[in-house]
Amino acid sequence: MFEAVSDLVESDVPVGPLTTYKLGGPAAFYAEAGDRDALDRVLEAWRGTGLPMLVLGRGSNLVVHEDGIEALVLRLTGAFGEVTLDPDSVRAGAAVRLPQLARAAVAGGRLGLEFYVGIPGSVGGAIRQNAGGHGRETRDVLIDATVLDASSGDVEARSVADLDLGYRHSALAAHEVVLQARFAFEDGDPGVGEVRMREITRWRREHQPGGTYNAGSVFKNPPGDSAGRIIDALGLKGTTVGDVAVSDKHANFFVAGPEATGSDLYRLVQEVRARVYESTGVMLEPEIQFEGFA
Repeated sequence: MFEAVSDLVESDVPVGPLTTYKLGGPAAFYAEAGDRDALDRVLEAWRGTGLPMLVLGRGSNLVVHEDGIEALVLRLTGAFGEVTLDPDSVRAGAAVRLPQLARAAVAGGRLGLEFYVGIPGSVGGAIRQNAGGHGRETRDVLIDATVLDASSGDVEARSVADLDLGYRHSALAAHEVVLQARFAFEDGDPGVGEVRMREITRWRREHQPGGTYNAGSVFKNPPGDSAGRIIDALGLKGTTVGDVAVSDKHANFFVAGPEATGSDLYRLVQEVRARVYESTGVMLEPEIQFEGFA
């Protein structure tokens, strides 16, 4: 199927190690593209196969079933991981880690992206989910994103309005690949930005579980409330399924032990959702993307 790009596409590659949960079985096919030429070759071979495509960033919101998925998992690397400080914007490839983006911008005296220092995702993922924290979201700082339609090969720049960025939402389809993005900034003292980033890092260390396999917030916050507060109020901290538990430190974080499976996590998410709905009438919506689950 991918014989013409056998130098770029591998078969039966475990996806779990590429995610923050470290859970998940193999992808039928896996490709890394470090530049446009490699990406175009992979996508040309993929078109017409009928296989779904999953674009993988840092894997900070992804869980794949332990039996794996029949799909092409695509990851951008190399040239897509570069940050450029332009006179009127901070330009970053889709594979740039968000903490890297925050630190590079601050070092260049470009402030406003410090909130990204505490988000373990990539630029592409941040745009796909309108990632945010500490009072700011991607839509507050994004100028535009360069998006490739993998099905047609068409490339266009899309504004915040075009992307329809909302709370943990964008209009990006599964077959659309973010290539790079441009971010607005405010000129400022790098020392001020360094202080902000240290404050964010300290806050996360104090309020969120560290040293564990997790994916950050499991559920989106319902309007006017906090998912963590609701789960905590129902006494669900410590609830377990298999080797996955609701964190005792933050109820909207679920932590995985060494014997955990993706199915353990999936079942715990469904159990907590059901108990919250039964008690409050609120149906929590997961932030985690589950692949290969019924």
